[in-house]
Amino acid sequence: MKNFILLLLISFSTFSFSQKTESYKLTKQEITERELDQVSDFPIYKAFECSDKGGVYELLLCENQKKISKKDTLNTKIQAICTMNDHGGFLEKWRINDLLEDTEPKETNIWFWTKYCSIKDLDGDGHIDPVIVYGTRNENDEIRRIKIITVYKNKKYAIRAVECDLDDCRSFKKDKEWNTLPQKVKTYLDNLVIKLRKEQDLLLKNG
Repeated sequence: MKNFILLLLISFSTFSFSQKTESYKLTKQEITERELDQVSDFPIYKAFECSDKGGVYELLLCENQKKISKKDTLNTKIQAICTMNDHGGFLEKWRINDLLEDTEPKETNIWFWTKYCSIKDLDGDGHIDPVIVYGTRNENDEIRRIKIITVYKNKKYAIRAVECDLDDCRSFKKDKEWNTLPQKVKTYLDNLVIKLRKEQDLLLKNG
């Protein structure tokens, strides 16, 4: 009987304190019903509901779209916003902003690379660690800038790269505090860089 009670207590403890992380994409109707368009400055490209030990929140990917024809659009600015519903309002946890840079050749488009973005618990601590990947193209339709921003415990850690045919204008830099990330997170990001190099034929290096 004592062994049964002990087993029951252990099972209850594991059930009570474990927390599964989940995320799913919101529909346009859900975005409208939740009035999430009030949070962003630009149209919402994609939105996700996420849940972890910290609660339930929304991740919004927003793009400032400029129409160049009936079918095609280019983005001049982007925002990624993490927000929680708070007593009828919105409590912002963090935000990422970026826009086209004045370069030669000129940058003409900036976009979220959702294929490489992720909303996972990378180190198994019960909290989702979003990885936001976006890039820019120039007027020659060449990829110029790539940014990989990881949000760990609501703090942003970035990898910034500039692609260029010439050695002196090519760069690949990690934030100074990048090495303070848990090893599991760094391993995931290093593998993501390798994947980008392979699948997109990018150099992602200095010089």
